[in-house]
Amino acid sequence: MTSTPLLRIDALGIDLPVDGAARTVVHRADVAIDEGTAVALVGESGSGKSLTARAVMGLLPRAARIHGEVLFAGESVPRMSPERLRAFRATEVAMVFQDPRAHINPARSVGDFLIEGLTTTRRVPAAEAVRKVTGILREVGIADAGRRMRQRPHELSGGLLQRVMIGAALAAEPRLLLADEPTTALDVTTQEEVMAIIGEAREARGLAMLFITHDLELAAAVCDRVVVMYAGSTVEELPAGRLRAGAAHPYTRALLASRPSVSDTTAELRSIPGRPLSGFEAPDGCAFGERCPRLRDLCRSDRPHPSTTADTTAACHFPHTPSTGEAGSRA
Repeated sequence: MTSTPLLRIDALGIDLPVDGAARTVVHRADVAIDEGTAVALVGESGSGKSLTARAVMGLLPRAARIHGEVLFAGESVPRMSPERLRAFRATEVAMVFQDPRAHINPARSVGDFLIEGLTTTRRVPAAEAVRKVTGILREVGIADAGRRMRQRPHELSGGLLQRVMIGAALAAEPRLLLADEPTTALDVTTQEEVMAIIGEAREARGLAMLFITHDLELAAAVCDRVVVMYAGSTVEELPAGRLRAGAAHPYTRALLASRPSVSDTTAELRSIPGRPLSGFEAPDGCAFGERCPRLRDLCRSDRPHPSTTADTTAACHFPHTPSTGEAGSRA
């Protein structure tokens, strides 16, 4: 008997107004995250990753229309009342965004930003809230926490400010952490430090995590499973440890083949022909079809549905198998 996932995104579709008309920007997203596990959502810009995460938080624009379902601990997020949604965001789920400067009030101190949620939604006394967030700041690598609490956001570097965002997320004591490309604006060394902080804090607290990134190797390094999106649809899901050897979808394999490998410096890098499509540009058939070396007439006419083999799910009419050659083969 299998347990119910903490988060289940089931055949999620999202329509948004585009140039005055309703267009489908997410066609089908399927993601399941068990309590205490980490799942990566990977794809190029415009694939629908961030929209999927915002649907989990109930942060889509008012004009958005949702199909399918988003369930948190069995409860429908789209059907939550405004009061329940506020409580859900305040206590059960937290999000670390790409750009911390865009999500922290520049006119208020870091300390005000950190303790506000504790004092207003959890009714924690101010002095206790200060002690708690000061300890969390030290936990996420900010040594001089007392002084940083008195500073404004513009006085902190990007790396420190992202640590503040992580601290704010942890202070809410959520069950699920959404990390939306939290290292994009940081240098490589700081990226590694920030991801280590997130990983250690998640494991120490037993948090589930949805990690959004465009970096397949990073996703495999920090998560238990990897879900790949393309043009508004999830096209593959598999265990992180089998990403390079077990990828079945041509898009996943093409992404792997286009990235330098630390372990194999002799491998030829291969670009993916054509350009990536946004969800609202996806054709009736396979959205990756015109860029795919396995393109057939069926791919042009029929959109493939997810099918599962062993521990891998792929939405492809002609998926690869381990016996068809190395990842990235264009045969």
